Amino acid sequence: MPTRQTAELAANLTDTFQTQFEQRWGHLNDTHVRALAWLLDAPDLLDPQAPQWQGKIASLQGTLPDGLNDWLQALDRDPADLHRYLDVQVFTRLGRYAEKLLAYYFAWHGVLAAHGVQVRAGKNSTIGEFDFLLRDGDALLHWEFATKFYLLESSGAGEDADYFVGPNLADTLGAKMHKILDRQLLLSQHPAAQVHLPVPVAQAQALVKGWLFYHKDDEADAATFGISAGHCRGFWCALGELEQAGAERYAVLPRLHWLAPAKLDFAQTMDKQSLQQMLATHFVHDTMPVLVILLDVKGNVALESSRGFVVPDDWRTRAGQRIKLVHPPT
Repeated sequence: MPTRQTAELAANLTDTFQTQFEQRWGHLNDTHVRALAWLLDAPDLLDPQAPQWQGKIASLQGTLPDGLNDWLQALDRDPADLHRYLDVQVFTRLGRYAEKLLAYYFAWHGVLAAHGVQVRAGKNSTIGEFDFLLRDGDALLHWEFATKFYLLESSGAGEDADYFVGPNLADTLGAKMHKILDRQLLLSQHPAAQVHLPVPVAQAQALVKGWLFYHKDDEADAATFGISAGHCRGFWCALGELEQAGAERYAVLPRLHWLAPAKLDFAQTMDKQSLQQMLATHFVHDTMPVLVILLDVKGNVALESSRGFVVPDDWRTRAGQRIKLVHPPT
């Protein structure tokens, strides 16, 4: 059963997930194949049974086919076809990258009817886009897909998903889910969508993967927020608090490498002093939080033990102001 978690316990659970991932998928080396394994096997971010999600949360748990491990191992040995399909560019968004990884899997699994289908009303008006149309026997499913990273800002003592705020403060988990549930999942009902549907959509749901990050002073009740008790977790801290984080080595990775726990060559890592200097320089000109990977070294390989966002000193204040736009004080 979900229990009240302190940030310290959340960090311990993060360690447990990284360890479990390495035990299950440590034989995979290609970054993109590891990311695909994470998408398929990572815990759900949201609890499908939580009432606030209205029974509209999809899950891959318990549905993965026999032969998946063999397929991923073969893909890891020769990932060229996957790399061509992904066509990764420096400007590729993380969400689009994750979506293409999942489309590659659905196609292999034989359930992909369509992916990224835009619905238009006239030449210049876009109504929306189907992330995935999937075959389920003779039925057709509509799945919206999101991969998100949110930080809990709980100074307002709220018990709403809007207290999980994006690192750049652009959105909240609550706002994202309202958009998906109240608008995107209704797309198949629009008259302009019918031309894309060989049969009516039997069910529309959202598949949500990601990581949530907690400050050491925060507490969070997963059940209250509608969060899966076993979700992937990390920490967040201000630059001055980073001294408390201890690891053998550290890394700051490109955004497209954020999904799966990191597996790096030692040469890709840095010590704490180098990390602190890099972050101090970053925050002189940029307020965007930085995702830092904490690593344990085994020979020439460094494996992720935990991860956290380092934020500028005023981030919590600005996050609180962002939340007040959604929940004005009474």
